[in-house]
Amino acid sequence: LSLSLAWVGSLAMGMIFFCSPIVSIFTDRIGCRTTAASGAAIAFIGLLSSSFTKSLEVRYFTYGILFGCGSSFAFQPSLVILGHYFKRRLGLANGIVAGGSCLISVPLPFFLKMVGKAIGLAHTFQVLSALMLIQIFLSLTYRPILPPSCDSQHDGQDKLGSRSMRQQCWSQTRKYFNLRVFRRKTYRIWAFGIATAVLGYLVPYMNLVKYVEKRFQETKKDWILLVCLGAMSGLGRLVSGRIGDCIPGLKKIYLQVVSFVLLGILCMMIPQCQGFEGVIVICLFLGLCDGFFTTIMAPIAFELVGPMQASQAIGYLMGLMAVPMTAGTPIAGYLNDYFGNYDAAFYFAGVPPIIGGLVLSVVPLVHQRMLKKQR
Repeated sequence: LSLSLAWVGSLAMGMIFFCSPIVSIFTDRIGCRTTAASGAAIAFIGLLSSSFTKSLEVRYFTYGILFGCGSSFAFQPSLVILGHYFKRRLGLANGIVAGGSCLISVPLPFFLKMVGKAIGLAHTFQVLSALMLIQIFLSLTYRPILPPSCDSQHDGQDKLGSRSMRQQCWSQTRKYFNLRVFRRKTYRIWAFGIATAVLGYLVPYMNLVKYVEKRFQETKKDWILLVCLGAMSGLGRLVSGRIGDCIPGLKKIYLQVVSFVLLGILCMMIPQCQGFEGVIVICLFLGLCDGFFTTIMAPIAFELVGPMQASQAIGYLMGLMAVPMTAGTPIAGYLNDYFGNYDAAFYFAGVPPIIGGLVLSVVPLVHQRMLKKQR
């Protein structure tokens, strides 16, 4: 039963990433405001309908599919819209927005636990749906400044001459699935590095509490780990946004390189901790690295492909992240079952971020070489 319950939340998280390439298409075609408001409305319907059903199978659809897809449509435009208003201070703007989310995400689990005990699961879903209802009206405040990204050249060519059905289908596919971002070598390397790094990204967050309970028999203070992760992640998002604005061009990627390498090393250090206090120290730095990686992602996308194609770049990147990020936790669970402890899982989680960070370090060098060839 616990595995079935876990899959409901995992499905919702997976849908947020899997839907991202489709969200980028809608964002380019109908704008950030309509996409975000529609996504918030779908998420609202998913949460509200989840409160009226007691069947786990139905909640796979209402919460896992509807809420997950709606959240994806509501989330991604919030990253893209910042590029319409900020350029020189885009990193700081992303840091403030991302850091603000931590102010809610840190106390939210404790709030939901308290509310769930007081009014029950069904009414808790209704409380969450009320928050998504507010999100609908907040999304309506988005006012895009840049024109929508569309390939007018292809649109004009589609109207010229008669084409076969196959050619027309291929033309329409190219029109809506804009793959031009993959023509940039630097974007391909960057996307591959990020996708590699996140293979073990969720492992410490999903297993730290159970690891502490099993090794140190700490059941009353394990909430401190979640607070440390969330609080330091919020601080890291604010600080990294300001630092990123001071770093010119694609050299911002080195912030991600450092954060991923440190993330991998810290994961491998968790089994070496001899006390609960040592795990707390590692959690502080893990949260800091998480904040640096998260905030700087959108500014790097704008640097790589420009503001007109940033929506597609972010969408495809999150779509590529979906598979390794989802697969990492089951692999760690298998290692835990095979070896009988979490040590192998944490060692496994530390390797992909280090490899991904080393891959990302190549991007500025490739970019400089491409500029020299153009000159």
